[in-house]
Amino acid sequence: MIEIFYKTIPFFALIGLGYSAALTRFFSAEATAYLTKFVFYFALSAMLFRFSSDLSLGELYDPQFILAYLSASIIIYLLATAAAIFRKKSPSEAAVEAQCSVIGNVGFLGIPMLAILMGPEAVGFIMIILAIDLIIFGSLIVLIIVASKDKKLDIFLIYRVIIGLLKNPMIVSIVCGLLWSASGWSLPEPVNDFVIMLGSAATPGALFAIGASLAQKSAERFEIAAWLSFCKLVLHPLAICIAVFYVFDVDLYAATVMIAAASLPVAGNIFMVAHHYNVAPKRASTAIFLSTVLSIFTVSFTIAWVSTLN
Repeated sequence: MIEIFYKTIPFFALIGLGYSAALTRFFSAEATAYLTKFVFYFALSAMLFRFSSDLSLGELYDPQFILAYLSASIIIYLLATAAAIFRKKSPSEAAVEAQCSVIGNVGFLGIPMLAILMGPEAVGFIMIILAIDLIIFGSLIVLIIVASKDKKLDIFLIYRVIIGLLKNPMIVSIVCGLLWSASGWSLPEPVNDFVIMLGSAATPGALFAIGASLAQKSAERFEIAAWLSFCKLVLHPLAICIAVFYVFDVDLYAATVMIAAASLPVAGNIFMVAHHYNVAPKRASTAIFLSTVLSIFTVSFTIAWVSTLN
C-alpha cells in the first residue's frame, strides 16, 4: 500500500502544482483553458493514437468486459438518479448527479496514470471504458437534459449528439489508430517519434490542467458532493468488483484494470456539460473537487489492492 501510495504521489503532486498555480493567479483562467485545449486536442490524442495503433479491433471487443462495466455502472447510475428524485430534483439535475456517480476522469487522469502504474497492457481496456463513457453515458446526459427542458426529443438533437461524438478528438484518435493498425503498416520512424514526443506531454499537461481547473470552480454545499464522491470512489468500484468476480467471465488482469478505472474521481467534462446547459454546475464542480482530493487515498488503496490479485 505504501509503495503504491509513493508511486501515485507524483501524479497528485502535479495536480496540486496546477491548483496552486491557478489559486495564486500565476496561471490565469485563460491560460488553463488553452492548456486544456492543447492536451485534449493534441497531446492526449497523440497518446491515444499511438496506443491504439498497436491494438486491433478484436482486442477491444470483449463482450464480457463491456457488459460487466456497463451493467455495474448502470446500477450506480440508477441509484444516484433515484436519490436525486427522492430529494425532488428535476430530471436534468438527476442526470448530472447520476453522471457524477459513474463517470471518472479516465481520459486526463486514468490513461496517463494507469498506463504507468499497471503497465501499457492496461490501455486497451481503459479505451473500452472511455468509449462507453463518451458514447453511451456522454450521449445520455445530453439527451435527458435537453428532453427535460424542451419536453421532447427530435431527430436533430440525436444528429447533433452523433456529430459531437464524431468531432471528439479522443474518439477520432482511437478510431484512426485502430484503422492504422488494421492496415498492417508500421508508423514511419519520424511520425512515430513525433507522436511519442507529443504524447509525452499528455501526462504532465493533463494533470496540471486538472489542478488548475479545480482552483477555478465554484463550490456548493459539500453534503451532496460527499454522497456523489462516495458513489464514485466506493460504490462504483464495489459494483464493478461484484460484476467481474461473481456475474461475468472477465479476465483477471482486465478485471483489475476495470476496478482501478472505476475508482477514479469524477470527470471534469461533467462540469462543462452542466455549465453549458446551466444545470447544477456548482454541484458538479464541488463533486469533482472533493472526489479528486479524496482519490489521493482511495485510488492508491484500490491500485494497491488489485495489484495483489494478479
